[in-house]
Amino acid sequence: MKRQVRLAVLLHGGRFSWKYPDARAEGDLDIEMYTSLAQTAERGRFDIIFMADGYSIKDDGLGPDALRGMSTVVHFDPLTLLAVMSTVTTRIGLVCTGSTTYNEPYDWARRIAGLDHMSRGRAGWNVITSQMASEALNHGYDGPLPTEVRYARAREFLDVCHGLWDSWDDDAFPRDKASGTYVEPSRMHVLDHRGRHFKVRGPLNVARMPQGYPVICQAGESEEGREFAAQSADMMYGKAASLEHGQGFYGPMKARLAKYGRSPDSLLIMTGLCCIVGRTEAEARERFERVQATISAVEARAFAVQFMGPEFDLDMDPFLPIPALPELDAIATAKRMVLDVDGHRLSLVELGHRITACMGHLMMVGTAAQIVDRMERFVDEGGSDGFALMPHYLPGNLDDFVELVVPELQRRGRLRTEYEGTTLRDHLGLERPPSRYAGLRDGAEAAD
Repeated sequence: MKRQVRLAVLLHGGRFSWKYPDARAEGDLDIEMYTSLAQTAERGRFDIIFMADGYSIKDDGLGPDALRGMSTVVHFDPLTLLAVMSTVTTRIGLVCTGSTTYNEPYDWARRIAGLDHMSRGRAGWNVITSQMASEALNHGYDGPLPTEVRYARAREFLDVCHGLWDSWDDDAFPRDKASGTYVEPSRMHVLDHRGRHFKVRGPLNVARMPQGYPVICQAGESEEGREFAAQSADMMYGKAASLEHGQGFYGPMKARLAKYGRSPDSLLIMTGLCCIVGRTEAEARERFERVQATISAVEARAFAVQFMGPEFDLDMDPFLPIPALPELDAIATAKRMVLDVDGHRLSLVELGHRITACMGHLMMVGTAAQIVDRMERFVDEGGSDGFALMPHYLPGNLDDFVELVVPELQRRGRLRTEYEGTTLRDHLGLERPPSRYAGLRDGAEAAD
């Protein structure tokens, strides 16, 4: 049987593509567009709708001339938005970003559990640790917390959430009118956590989730982030500009799982993908260039500097080639970006255009057959388990993918034609985890 291609879609368009005539300029605050996109993704039999998030307007290093044209400075709270999407969809998974740095575990565990109940088992959580200075300044800090502190807090935060999600046995609520028993207190568990970062009594005031725990996702590229994912995540978002990059991440990442007694199949790796499809290759390339033409030189340069780091804030003509310096090349390699294309050294403006298109992720431009050829090779040759689609603009880019690429994937037996299960764990082939107390109770009942 051919390997299935897992699909997620990030329902965020490019930062500057709102200026494209076919894009919805008000998209980030347009609830009707979001609900329509959710239904489109479900019609395309995607596994996941993914909503990213940030805790500031993400203006680090951007001047007013670039900020003026950036649409992503305002957006809905993703958990609230996914709750709305749960009412207009029935099968697709609903994953949102949540920071362990700027939330409290009891409140966050409760909100995620609520989404899982509302959606009947479709919730997922993309765990982040928040490293932007602008976010720190909104939460009482003078700058981002050190990496080791952020990840220590994240590990404890997630452990507390798992404990809270096990507050109630699956059969703790008989709701028996004859006996007058709504809840069985013996099936309640008080966490009483006392750790370095958190002190949380519990129990959670939400019943155990349909999925047991939400699907845990992670996107960190640092050594700490990769280790965190190997220990705790069900899914990981990967960045790869080529198959070789993907293989270089995929194999070593899967190998880390053995350290924690996990099998390679217990962590799915989804490669970020910007995909522009047309009925002909020429049409696809024309669509791509039309969107890119909406980005000004000022915006492109500023975004390149923000993405690559202060070392790229060069006092030079932004249209001239970036200096061939080892330190700049090293940064580009770490960011999965290339500074030399077809024998041509990019300028800051050219680099910014490439970054706004794909953020250093995989890009495919062509017909549906050409794109699926590359997707199949990526999955079959150890580059990924699937793809997280990053729309070039909304809503049309997702519409094109569902209209053209999805049928080709289905024709080749790579994508479901119908959802086989009801929960996100069902879609991804992940087992429902038992409560940490299940074995203890089973043993006690056996002794009785």
